[in-house]
Amino acid sequence: MIRAIVFDFGNVVGFFDHRLASGRLAEYSELSPDQVHAVLFGGALEEEYESGRLTTAEFLRRLRDECKLRCSDDAIVHAYSDIFWSNPDIYNLLSELKDRYYLLLASNTTELHARRFRRQFADALEAFEDVILSYEIGVRKPSPLFFEHCERRAGWLATEGVFIDDLTANVEGAQRYGWHGVVYTSVADLRLQLAALGVSTGSKETTT
Repeated sequence: MIRAIVFDFGNVVGFFDHRLASGRLAEYSELSPDQVHAVLFGGALEEEYESGRLTTAEFLRRLRDECKLRCSDDAIVHAYSDIFWSNPDIYNLLSELKDRYYLLLASNTTELHARRFRRQFADALEAFEDVILSYEIGVRKPSPLFFEHCERRAGWLATEGVFIDDLTANVEGAQRYGWHGVVYTSVADLRLQLAALGVSTGSKETTT
């Protein structure tokens, strides 16, 4: 029986576009947006910052040096962080689930991004019993240590949890650990997949 539902944040609870950050920061650099993007995302800098091995001050110093940025730290923080917008269909689903299941938010993220979305999505985040962020626990999905940490914090067994993420690799990591897993594509599909696992949302309505 499903007791706990674990949601990723990015492109599930809230949408984001990393290219917004790359484009803005390129305006302060001699590098192209693509070159800035390569520094920021998918490489060592992102991995170290999301895993909590870099402080925010260290991240800003390295980003400034590697991209040769000509702007204040405040400008960098704004350009890097202001990349999110809401997914209202998920908000509706969370309101249906929160009184029936233990809801946990579990995200690979950085301190600056978390600061931003915690403020921007404060109302939606109230549905969650707990929030687990990679930079705070020192490990990222799809490491089994990430899922072990979630399970230990929440106090339920792997077979009682379902994990929802937009990235197949992360869902497969959760499944290898023993959780049920759903790759998020739309709220309509998510409702169908949750129903197949016996999850009651309290609504038969589906949205696109």
